[in-house]
Amino acid sequence: MRIRVLKAASMPEAMARLRDELGPDAALLSSRPVNGGVEVTGGLDLDDEDEELPVLIGPRPRAPLPAACHQRRQDDSAAIALDFHRVPDALARRLCAAPLEASLEASLRFARLPDGVARPLLLAGPPGAGKTLTCAKLAARRVLEGEEPPLVISADGERPAAAEQLAAFTQLLGATLAVALTPAAVALAMEQRSPGQPVLIDTAGCDPFDPAQARMIASLVAVTGASVALVLPGSMDAAEAADVARAFGALGATHLVATRLDASRRIGAVLAAAATAGLALAEAGTGSQAADGLTMMEPAWLAARLRRRSHIEVSAWEGVGS
Repeated sequence: MRIRVLKAASMPEAMARLRDELGPDAALLSSRPVNGGVEVTGGLDLDDEDEELPVLIGPRPRAPLPAACHQRRQDDSAAIALDFHRVPDALARRLCAAPLEASLEASLRFARLPDGVARPLLLAGPPGAGKTLTCAKLAARRVLEGEEPPLVISADGERPAAAEQLAAFTQLLGATLAVALTPAAVALAMEQRSPGQPVLIDTAGCDPFDPAQARMIASLVAVTGASVALVLPGSMDAAEAADVARAFGALGATHLVATRLDASRRIGAVLAAAATAGLALAEAGTGSQAADGLTMMEPAWLAARLRRRSHIEVSAWEGVGS
């Protein structure tokens, strides 16, 4: 069988192109909506003799690096680092136009997370991204800096252990935890905060492409008026991270917390997500402990992390083998 995968603005256009390439006997095997239209997979049964012919699929061509990347040794180093981290080609070309720290600052947004005082801070993201631990880290940071403990709200009805995990942290911090599993209950829980007290909201893992799950996040944002931070693992595929970030951006996300950067060698997904959705790079999860596991993302820090090309700090392996 001869197979073709085509993208078009509409199904009629896709089918017309499919028949142009495979002939009038082409059969539709599958279809799915994609950004800008529809993607279809079609096939054409061949004679037995033709079936024996191999189908060769060449490697995906990589766009050539711009001339700016070859002007100075520093730029060559940046190009190599960006390629290692699987930064998408178009973004990598922009970042090669100047020294890496300067190009990161010019091409991406960097900002502190909202403090949760004027508006609650809601943490959203796919399942297993590390939202609950990030919530605990943010609460611990406030307490360790001598500030008032936040009101922490667990709205995760999908994972009962999430509330237990948060309760263990909030009791140690002297913070109040409210477990509220519906938007209406979250709104009532917010009435318990004292004047000027920050609010952190932990949510269930969300597939933003599932309408029911997306509506739940939208409802929570609507009843709380919260600022939304997307929590995303740094180890994701860059293209998938970009799609997820764009979907959460449509739900109101404005900031990005990248988790597991202490356990991810390649972090191109972080740059792809921020650039695609216009999210501000805010925090990096750089440890498993609630007391010290967050690092503010700034251009200099991110440039150094990209050039290091490893999640292992130099000091951890210096001298090995000497």
